This record gives sequence, structure tokens and C-alpha cells, in this order.
Amino acid sequence: MARLGLCSLGMVALLFGFPLAKAQEAPVRIRGTIERLDGDVYIVKSRAGDELKMTLAENALVVALIKATLADIKQGSYIGVSGLPQPDGTQKALEVHIFPENMRGVGEGHRGWDLQPSSTMTNGNVEQAAASSEGQVLMLKYKDGEKRVVVSTETPIVVYVTGDKSELTPGAHIFVPAAVRQPDGTLRTPRVNVGRGTAPPM
Repeated sequence: MARLGLCSLGMVALLFGFPLAKAQEAPVRIRGTIERLDGDVYIVKSRAGDELKMTLAENALVVALIKATLADIKQGSYIGVSGLPQPDGTQKALEVHIFPENMRGVGEGHRGWDLQPSSTMTNGNVEQAAASSEGQVLMLKYKDGEKRVVVSTETPIVVYVTGDKSELTPGAHIFVPAAVRQPDGTLRTPRVNVGRGTAPPM
């Protein structure tokens, strides 16, 4: 599998908390399914049921997400976890993203996320991994702290690989981290995450 190159890191950073260069270009996240193409415009049905019109920036990056398992998360892995804070201080993983080594450090830290109400995003290094009755407990360490994360056997887990524009076809499940609304109402994006055999869990 082809891994993401270093040149992609700037675009990847849009997903994990780095600000856009211009404040007026507030990012719009798109979660949905491509319904059809209208020339260079992708008609996307969003998770909320809205119809959105998406266009690709020049040299847009396409990243494919492939299904992975708990066994693919190792001590020392650099991962991103969308989670829900629990009363005991742990994070219940809603999804896990396993990054290739050349993406280590991208978006490192802990912040709010909009997957669900009160959800968070934590990117860090797996310091410890131990089996539990619920699946696996990970100690995720980042520059400003650490979080104990519980990953169940039902938690969606994906790994990032290089994708291709040809994968953006009707029926494809996509996640766009940072599209910019244009004057004509279309949403222009420099990056699209597309599920390859699985829907992006983001």
C-alpha cells in the first residue's frame, strides 16, 4: 500500500486543528456520500441530508481510508482518536485513525471535535496498550499531557493510504475536513478522504 508523502502534511494538518491562513476562509466539514457528478462539480448528500456541491482545488489530495483492526494498533503507534469523555476521566473511542510514520506529530494534542456532542479529538503516541474486558485500553501521550482511551471491538479503526481522484465516484463515502465556500455556493476543497471498502468514520 502506498503511504502518504511528506508533501501532504500541510493539507492533513487542516483536519487536526491547524488554522487556515485567512480568517475569512472558515473551513466547512463535509460528511456524506457522492450522489452524482455534474461536470467538475460533485453533488454530495451530507450526513444531515442536505445536498452540497463540492469542487476540488487544483492538485487536490485524495486520501483513502482502509479498515483496520485492534491488532494493528501497536505500542509506539501514532494515532488519532475521536472520543467521548467518561465520568472516570477516560475517553471512550468513537473511532481510531492509524497514521503512517511520515505523519507522526500531525495535529498532536487534545481538543474538541464535532463528530458528536461533547466529542473530542486526541492525537498522540501509544505509550501503553493492554487488553481489557471492553477491548483494549491505550495510554495516549501527547506534548501537553496524556489520555487513557478505551477502544472496544466495535470501534471503527482505519489506516491512511494514498488515494486517487478516480475513487470519487457515485456511492463513495467521503469526509472533507476543510472546504471553503465560494461566491457561487459551491464548496472548494484541497483534500478529500474517501472510504475504500469502508465509510470514513469521521
